[in-house]
Amino acid sequence: MNAHKSPTPSGQLSSVGSALRLLKAFTAEEPELGITDLAKRLGVAKSTAHRLASTLVAEGFLEQNAADGRYRLGVLLFSIGTLVRRRMNVSEQAVPHLQALCETSGETVHLAVLHDTEVVFLRNIESKQAIRPRSYLGVRKPAFCTSEGRALLAFGPPQQVSAVMRSTFAPRTPKTLTDKAAITRLLQKIRTQGYAVDDEESEVGMRGIAAPIFDARGLAVASVGVVGPVQRFTAPRQRALAAMVAATAQAISAHLGHQAQEV
Repeated sequence: MNAHKSPTPSGQLSSVGSALRLLKAFTAEEPELGITDLAKRLGVAKSTAHRLASTLVAEGFLEQNAADGRYRLGVLLFSIGTLVRRRMNVSEQAVPHLQALCETSGETVHLAVLHDTEVVFLRNIESKQAIRPRSYLGVRKPAFCTSEGRALLAFGPPQQVSAVMRSTFAPRTPKTLTDKAAITRLLQKIRTQGYAVDDEESEVGMRGIAAPIFDARGLAVASVGVVGPVQRFTAPRQRALAAMVAATAQAISAHLGHQAQEV
């Protein structure tokens, strides 16, 4: 590839653009392509396609099948993709979705992660309502009695749940559910419905609804939740809020590379 090739009028190097278009020609349906197919897809001469492919092979972006001479994407692209995945911090990636949920629901929105037997609140976007919960940013709460913690426990690995179940369940309010058998049944219900509820069990006068966020590996890495006063969280509104929260969790999960399983 000629590194000194003149830029196009838009300021882009045409050779670089051609090389990137060549890489994008490969798909799951066609993981290997020959020079003739590559030339057709790029709209260039076969000699040009060959030069591009040869350069990309030399740099590790492509591999050539020794048996038939066809090309496929190289492992270097996997390594680069892994770096991108590591950079995709769930807290940063979730912000636009959390803000949208806050605006749509009109309630305070949280992003939380599980740490040992507690949840830690990483993000807190406050409602504009006069009556709203205090900021949870940086706060730790027991996982067993918060909607955010329950959402993570319901979809977490068994050893994580076992560790929480071995801990002491101290009530935070008069309504806190502390019976471990009942909580085990509750986690099963959450797995079925896809979201968790906290009915004044973490904080008096407040209700919360949360859903899990999954990464590309299918692991529940965080949860998103809304919280507000019981007066606003009526039964019909809770159903609407649950749908909003679940949709937000799915959107963030997709952004992290999670592919939902079709039912």
